Amino acid sequence: MARRTTIGNEWQIQEAKARFSEVFRLARSRGPQRITKHGKEAVVVIPTEQYERLLRRARQPRRLVEFFAQSPLAGSGIRLDRAPDYGRPVEL
Repeated sequence: MARRTTIGNEWQIQEAKARFSEVFRLARSRGPQRITKHGKEAVVVIPTEQYERLLRRARQPRRLVEFFAQSPLAGSGIRLDRAPDYGRPVEL
């Protein structure tokens, strides 16, 4: 009997190479499939849609200043500053 080398969603590299179609199918249907080499996690096979989401998240500005600097309106001449508001006179 052949020794099974997969554990849940974890595959040894030799098994992943031999059964790549199954690794691919499981990545699409059940989520990320981890591939190990010499007992250490080496790569993860994920669906393209998940990869694209990760790329979009990585490209998002981390600070508000970066967000406005990367805006398509940056340098368009739109003035975003406001006149100071000192309140209104109130009778007490």
